[in-house]
Amino acid sequence: MIDEVGHYALVLALALAVMQMVLPFWGARARDAQLMALARPAALAQFAFVALSYAALTYAHVVSDFSLANVVENSHSAKPLIYKISGVWGNHEGSMMLWALILTLSGAAMATFSRTIPPRLLADALSVQGCLGVAFLLFILLTSNPFARLSPAPMEGNDLNPILQDPGLAIHPPLLYLGYVGFSIVFSLAAGALIGGRIDAAFARFIRPWTLAAWCFLTLGIAMGSYWAYYTLGWGGFWFWDPVENASLLPWLAGTALVHSAAVMEKREALKIWTIFLAILTFSLSLLGTFLVRSGVLTSVHAFASDPQRGLFILGILVLFIGGSLFLFMLRAPTLSQGGLFAPISREGALVVNNLLLSAACAAVFVGTLYPLALEAWNGDKISVGAPFFNLTFGPLFAPLLLLMPIGQNLAWKRGDFFAAAQRLYFAAACGFAAMAAFYWAHGAPVVAFVGAGVAIYLIVGSFVEVFSRIFPAGLRASKNVFSRAKGLPLSAWGAAFAHAGLGVTMLGLAASGWGAEKIVSMKTGESYSVGPYQLQVIAMTSDAGPNYKEAVAHMSVSRDGAIVALIEPSKRFFTTRRMGTSQAGIVTLNFGQIYVSIADQNENGTLDARLYWKPLVSLIWLGALVMAFGGGLSLSDRRLRVGVAHRAAKAFGASARTAS
Repeated sequence: MIDEVGHYALVLALALAVMQMVLPFWGARARDAQLMALARPAALAQFAFVALSYAALTYAHVVSDFSLANVVENSHSAKPLIYKISGVWGNHEGSMMLWALILTLSGAAMATFSRTIPPRLLADALSVQGCLGVAFLLFILLTSNPFARLSPAPMEGNDLNPILQDPGLAIHPPLLYLGYVGFSIVFSLAAGALIGGRIDAAFARFIRPWTLAAWCFLTLGIAMGSYWAYYTLGWGGFWFWDPVENASLLPWLAGTALVHSAAVMEKREALKIWTIFLAILTFSLSLLGTFLVRSGVLTSVHAFASDPQRGLFILGILVLFIGGSLFLFMLRAPTLSQGGLFAPISREGALVVNNLLLSAACAAVFVGTLYPLALEAWNGDKISVGAPFFNLTFGPLFAPLLLLMPIGQNLAWKRGDFFAAAQRLYFAAACGFAAMAAFYWAHGAPVVAFVGAGVAIYLIVGSFVEVFSRIFPAGLRASKNVFSRAKGLPLSAWGAAFAHAGLGVTMLGLAASGWGAEKIVSMKTGESYSVGPYQLQVIAMTSDAGPNYKEAVAHMSVSRDGAIVALIEPSKRFFTTRRMGTSQAGIVTLNFGQIYVSIADQNENGTLDARLYWKPLVSLIWLGALVMAFGGGLSLSDRRLRVGVAHRAAKAFGASARTAS
């Protein structure tokens, strides 16, 4: 009965999505306030029914209802509860349900928290959001129904893929989807503004909070996915330039450019056309990532295998929304005014350079990811584009961005002084050169490592120079009212500093990977093996059993200078139902670096084949992502984005619309 309720709720959600798509749009054209007002309750009701459907599917997984094909194929009665819940989205049908849930949640959030948006713009935006809901709910019901029945129902399920039976599954996909689908709000507002034909600084203030929120979630989702791959796959790597990894990086790069472009549009009412284009592009790249993962065109450890019917349906969605929005953009762009002017040497100019570099880096990743697919479709040739291509194209485009970011922060709006801004960064540059010398003295080559570490330190220190200069306008000696000035700074200023510094922290962790050590050994119990500055010793081998697997555990000690500093327990698990094994890496963090051990099955002679890694400062890679998201959260909590300015902007937007009409 619960399953039928879930299926029926999904059908009702589709009907509400159709109503949300048609009636508010019609009302905006007919200037009917009552029809436009239907957008809010329709969005809330659509979310409620999708949430009910999702809850029904989750309940079926929790109680092991093997009358549903989705539960049989992806669950087992002995599976731990956390993996029964997270396993709902650990498959194609369930992940699309999660996508629909977050899509309708985004529409409900826009309906609830956008009281300052003019009614006509909100009606058009929610109508576009309803159109997205129609497309994805139809996709689920016609090609990916999670409530498909089996008769007779089997007594037991096939279990979830062992690689997915990890806490990372509970964290990574929801965060990633909140970022992917969160940009749908920005897309809908951009499309609504193009339909209405009114785009000004008020529009930038409307989209900034939603852009920042989606960017923060996407940042955390990518970081969590990187860490999950790092400790789960047993390869000791955190980024492989895998096509599906690239699919999440593309909207992040475009979204980062959008955050900065919207700031210019809000402050100077410039870059209107570019901001609208980035709003369309960012969500379009999110849709493209969905197509790559679920169409079956990619071979990846991250991809869901799908049949061609699903791929064609998603391709149709891509054509409809990307093609339709770009066609609308083509019609409206010539009618947009130029906006505010500014000198090339200014904060606006620096943000334009920022956008150009980010867009070029995004294009390089896009070409490297899709070129093999296009070539195979053209003439059948199969090639692979790997890390060397991306390192040689992405790196040179991203490196200047790191050097220019602190300079751009210290330039004035409209017209700036480049040399004065550079002079403020003397201390940051000195810290960077000192770090280079220190890392070279401690570790030596490779050159890229110590140069990259120096640039990272320069970026971290330089990110706070502008804030520091506002707190101490007359230097360190003028310490009077320091705390009041620090408290009086806009949270967006603190947020920008932390976000940029977080990127520097991540870059420091990446640079330090050049000093890591790797060793493949056959370990014997009682003997010590060196990796980096540490020695590892196998103490004992034991067997254990989990709810749905058997496990062989290696108990090891980690020593330095003869003293034990940690214990580590890598293992091999064998899942009996799936008849699959996984390697559980043993990881211990020491001074931001990590000892990482991955083992194979024990040999007949008692030795244990193992990969030993020492990864200095590697944890900074993910700590930096947390700092970036924290900075985005600070900017998002700036009161000016919630009240006051946004409210005045809405009045101005509404007044200009009435004047134009």
